[in-house]
Amino acid sequence: MGAHLKRTTSLILAGSILLAACGNGDSDSDAPLVIYSGRSEELVEPLIEDFETQTGISVEVRYSGSTELAATLIAEGDGTDADVFFAQDPASLGAVKDLFLTLPASTLDQVDAKFNDTDGKWVGASGRVRVFVYDKGTTNQLPATIDDVVENPEWVAQLGVAPTNGSFLAFVSAMIVERGESATLDWLKKLAAAQPTSFEGNSPIVTAVNAGEIEAGLVNHYYLLRLRAEGSGQNAENWFIPAGDVGSLVMPAGAGILAATDRPEAAQKFVDFLLSDTSQQYFVDDTFEYSLTGAAQNPQLPALEEINSPDIDLSELADNLDTATRLVSEAGLV
Repeated sequence: MGAHLKRTTSLILAGSILLAACGNGDSDSDAPLVIYSGRSEELVEPLIEDFETQTGISVEVRYSGSTELAATLIAEGDGTDADVFFAQDPASLGAVKDLFLTLPASTLDQVDAKFNDTDGKWVGASGRVRVFVYDKGTTNQLPATIDDVVENPEWVAQLGVAPTNGSFLAFVSAMIVERGESATLDWLKKLAAAQPTSFEGNSPIVTAVNAGEIEAGLVNHYYLLRLRAEGSGQNAENWFIPAGDVGSLVMPAGAGILAATDRPEAAQKFVDFLLSDTSQQYFVDDTFEYSLTGAAQNPQLPALEEINSPDIDLSELADNLDTATRLVSEAGLV
């Protein structure tokens, strides 16, 4: 068992309820391509249907949370039915990278190396950026660093956070990689002292900011764009923290091919399809994410290369996810 798998015992418990639905793989080349998708059906079903139409390859998708699906893959091992794991975050991908094939350079080279696994086991497909969403009417000084968020007394009792949400925990994992465990715990304790309002996810934080219920929040950038697409969101704005710390972390969703697959060619076609101009345009227009190949750009957002994101190894996030969860609790945020 590889190092990444040894650190994910807790994932097995989280995903055990999924095992009954998952059988062993077979060698029938005419069987559907099986995709375990941590991206929600609402977001990616149209894209997968487009893949079927364009290629004639039949697809069976099993949807669940990325963390739960990673747990299922660990439990299933070489007996999995899955051909491809399409996940929403690098931590989930990293947790099972030892089960993946190495992707070809022709695939990996389409995306900046910092958004891929360092060993070439998974490739980033679309990007989300951590931002500070704020009420346009605020008179508070916007943070220049992620530390300003917790050290400026103007933001006390004015912030929204989602401490148990996967994107927040990935952000904390990245801070551990960047700063170490002790400094990260110190930051989290300062955040807790700022008396933030806790939410279950990013979307209600953005809604609350737009409604004037709180002044600001820590979220992913695309939630505000989704709210605007629904005809709201005019009272809020995204602030891309300029310092280059984890406050502006770019988090890729991505995919890897299971080494146990009986359909490696079809699986490779799907991964390459995610990087096609058609799919990249879909991510920009329909899920409001960033294209990682540079094929498309949303005019509402700064270009990806303009964002001062931290230079950290995203492959290391999986190794720190359990620690991040523990520190969030130890700091008193949950």
